[in-house]
Amino acid sequence: MSEISVLDLQNLRHLIGGFDTCHCKMQDYAAQAKDPEIKQLFQDAANSAMKNKQDLMKFL
Repeated sequence: MSEISVLDLQNLRHLIGGFDTCHCKMQDYAAQAKDPEIKQLFQDAANSAMKNKQDLMKFL
């Protein structure tokens, strides 16, 4: 793999942080949801955010 520039590292840090925040918020929303379909929607979004975060972490 080629070297990662400082700008690339900053961009990765920003994206990873955003997906981490999204994951936490979606988990919290899912915990508060009463409707099972809405709860599942938020849980799916949380899982997707975590997967994206993990995929980006592979570049580090």
